[in-house]
Amino acid sequence: MPQGERGPIVRRLAGLMALVAAVGMLSACGSDSSGGSGAGGASLVVYSGREEELVAPLLARFEKDEGIDLEVRYGDSAELAATLLEEGDAARADVFFSQDAGSLGVVAEAGLLTELDDSILERVDSQFRSDEGLWVGTSGRARVAAYNTNALAEEDLPDSVHAFTDPEWKGRIGFPPTNSSFQAFVAGMIATEGEDDTRAFLGGLVANEPETYEDNEAVVRALAEGVIDVGLVNHYYIYEVEADEGPIPVENHFFTGGDPGALVNAAGVGVLASSEEMDAARSFVEYLTGDAGQRYFAEDTFEYPVAHGLKPSVELVTLDQIQSPDVDLSDLGERLQPALTLLAEVGLL
Repeated sequence: MPQGERGPIVRRLAGLMALVAAVGMLSACGSDSSGGSGAGGASLVVYSGREEELVAPLLARFEKDEGIDLEVRYGDSAELAATLLEEGDAARADVFFSQDAGSLGVVAEAGLLTELDDSILERVDSQFRSDEGLWVGTSGRARVAAYNTNALAEEDLPDSVHAFTDPEWKGRIGFPPTNSSFQAFVAGMIATEGEDDTRAFLGGLVANEPETYEDNEAVVRALAEGVIDVGLVNHYYIYEVEADEGPIPVENHFFTGGDPGALVNAAGVGVLASSEEMDAARSFVEYLTGDAGQRYFAEDTFEYPVAHGLKPSVELVTLDQIQSPDVDLSDLGERLQPALTLLAEVGLL
């Protein structure tokens, strides 16, 4: 897409960047790491919205197995998407590895991603890839209400996330409003219920005096300590914390009936059209969607593998059993800026 045609998108994302900066997320992007000596001198710059502690071991395996150096810039997915739009065709990155489909959609809409090979796209179900073939999912993550089992039983939890605006939940809920996954959930609610209903929901949460945290892991740790009774997070964080701490009194509750609180989002990856290392970049995407990457996400990060024929390593509700809302993940990008605007309006950013 010519630079002039990206003008409206860049202006929208300028607003997104201002909101991100207002809550200090720009400073979260400063962590770079470089790889070792790759065979043939190939190297890639990866903008990673996935947390370093989650994916650095996998990226190190890629370097060793493929002989390709990686320079990784870690940060928030929405902020990195805004950075890519500002950089435009002069983007330093070869690959964008995002925590959520919404941020990938923003970059794809700007014309900055190149189409991936069908052989890669067809590895995963159509719900976890771009309609235009511009990005592909690497793992699935379900939104849940995690709860402290010392305070609540499964039957105490509601069928809809909207119920957490009721007065009985005042002071008992926690979530990370500056986290991309939570923002994508809000974007999904806008897609299914509109901005007015989403604003009312967020206002109801604020009225219930929630605890807010930096990320999903902090929410789960607060649940385990009994600071809060319920946390709105991605499903796999209780397993991440248990891997470090041992068993904790926290379980996941899945919403039903196509509720927006049951959104199944995808982490994913796209190749920048401006990359001068197309072969190496495609090798990176193939690795993440191939056996090594998919087994890592299943066994090490406890997410849903998205490649056909693979299952999670822990006992989870299967993806086809989750009654998620009817949301095209490719459309989340255009809802991201309105989501941030609403979060700011109600005082959560």
